[in-house]
Amino acid sequence: MEFLKKYRYVLMIISITALLYEVVTDGLRIADPTLFPGLPKIALALYASKYLLLQGIISSLGLLVPSYLLALVVGITCGIIIGWYKPLRENLGPLFNGLSPIPPNLYTPYAIALMPTFYLSSTTIIFIGCLWPILMHTIQGVVLIEEKYIDNARTLGLKGFKLLHKVVLPAALPMIFSGAGTSLIFSFILLTVAEMFGVKSGLGFFVLYYADFFDYPRVLAGMFVMSTLIMCILWLFGVVERRMLFWTIKR
Repeated sequence: MEFLKKYRYVLMIISITALLYEVVTDGLRIADPTLFPGLPKIALALYASKYLLLQGIISSLGLLVPSYLLALVVGITCGIIIGWYKPLRENLGPLFNGLSPIPPNLYTPYAIALMPTFYLSSTTIIFIGCLWPILMHTIQGVVLIEEKYIDNARTLGLKGFKLLHKVVLPAALPMIFSGAGTSLIFSFILLTVAEMFGVKSGLGFFVLYYADFFDYPRVLAGMFVMSTLIMCILWLFGVVERRMLFWTIKR
């Protein structure tokens, strides 16, 4: 009941949108029936392809999760170190500003040529795209820490790794989560790009494969599953963020 109460407007919007879609397609037949099949056809395609879609979810997560987690570890670790040490920040900052705007898909030919497998090529593309927002936000989060907090920590005898772990990391967490959230959203786009070469499964591959055969019931079924998966992952990310940043939540 609490779930329905909290998300009642979201569910209402989804229901109205589905109803309008059905009216425009099977009801009034305004939309092209090939490009926009009715909800019953999409539901049948969803049921008929349930095992392929499940395999696609597992395959997509197998690409996404390791790449994103590695980007988190590398981005946060390097971001804290670079943000903390001014000489590193001043020398590497201009390089990062020049490299970070480059679209990750431009690295695709090099990833295919240098990586031993297509799986590693795909994960490399996702990793590169996820790394920059996390790294840059972490550096910014460290830089924005007020000096008085650092001085107070040093007065209490904190220094070195303990200072970074106990003071700098928690203080930079809001900016880190901001970058991690941006990176997570971007990773879904990169996932589809990565699944375009060398990968024979995955939700992005499923949609693109059936689009080539103009099988739009399966295309829309795949898009529905992909959207549902993205919403679930973002919801889980929001739960973790609220728990980690509980002091920033407005009551």
